[in-house]
Amino acid sequence: MDFKDYYKIMGVARDASQDEVKRAYKKLARKYHPDVSKEADAEDRFKEVGEAYEALKDPEKRAAYDQLGANWKTGQDFNPPPDWDAGFEFRGGGYTAGDASDYSDFFESLFGQGFRSAGAGQRQAGFHARGEDHHAKVMIDLEDAYRGATRSVTLQSPELDSSGHVTTKSRTLNIKIPKGVKQGQRIRLAGQGSPGMGEGAAGDLYLEIEFKPHGMYRVDGHDVYLDLPVTPWEAALGATVKVPTPDGPVDMKIQKNTQGGRKMRLKGRGIPAKQAGDLYVIPQITLPPSDSDAAKALYQKMEQELPYNPRSKMGV
Repeated sequence: MDFKDYYKIMGVARDASQDEVKRAYKKLARKYHPDVSKEADAEDRFKEVGEAYEALKDPEKRAAYDQLGANWKTGQDFNPPPDWDAGFEFRGGGYTAGDASDYSDFFESLFGQGFRSAGAGQRQAGFHARGEDHHAKVMIDLEDAYRGATRSVTLQSPELDSSGHVTTKSRTLNIKIPKGVKQGQRIRLAGQGSPGMGEGAAGDLYLEIEFKPHGMYRVDGHDVYLDLPVTPWEAALGATVKVPTPDGPVDMKIQKNTQGGRKMRLKGRGIPAKQAGDLYVIPQITLPPSDSDAAKALYQKMEQELPYNPRSKMGV
C-alpha cells in the first residue's frame, strides 16, 4: 500500500488542531472543486483532499493514521469520500453542529445563497448523532472457552483536548468471556464506544475473540484436534490410555492394529455450546530409542520375527 502524507496534502502540521484541519480543507476544496477550478488536475486533487480530510477530521481515524501510517485503515470502518459529482455527504465521527453551520456558509459562498446543507437544517432543530462503534480483538486461552472467564482489557481511545488536538486516553474494562465462545466470535458491549453528540446514544464496543496459540490443541469452529503420542504396542495390541483435554483428562480406548494418523473422535469433548463440538484425537506412533544394547537386540529380534515392509503397496 502506497503511503499518502495526508498532512502534506492538507498543508498543515502534524500537531494541527481539528479547527486548523477544517479551515485547510475548506480553502483547498474551494480551490480545486471541478465546478469552479481551472486547474488541469482539479478533479484528482479535489478527491485527494477529500480523502485526506476524511481521515484527519475524525479523531479516531486520525489517531490510527498517526500510529499505523500506510496500514491505518486496518480495523477501521472507513467510508471513502463520495465522487464530487455525486453530491456532498459528510459521514463518520468528528461532525458537529458547529460543522453544519460552517459547511452551510462555505457552500453558499461557492454555489450561492440558494444552497442549504442538510446539516444546517439539523442544527436549527438541534443536532444529535449516535457515537461511533469501536472494534478491538481480545486474546483468550482455549480453556477460557470451556469454562468462561473474566478478563481485563485496556483500550486506547482518541479524544479531543480543550484546544482541539487529538490525544490518546487509556481505559480498562473488565469483560466476561462466556462459556462456549469460539474463534472469531464478536462480543458486543453496548454503550462502550464513542460518546454521542447532543442527545445521541453512545456507540458500542465490539470485541472479536481470538485464541492464543496452544502447545497441544488446534481449533476449528467448536471442534478441537489433538496429536496423541502412542507406543507401538498400544497401537498394535490395543489399550486404554489417558487423553488430555482442555476440560481435564479422560480415558480413551485404542483399538488394536490402530494406524498412526487415524482420526478418533471423543464426542462432545470440544468447545461447549448449544451443539457442543467434538475432540478429535490423532494417534502418532512413537518409537522408544535404541540407546542400549538390550533395546537394539529387541529391535533386531522384531526385524527377524516380524518381517514387514510398510512400502509394499508402493511397488518398492
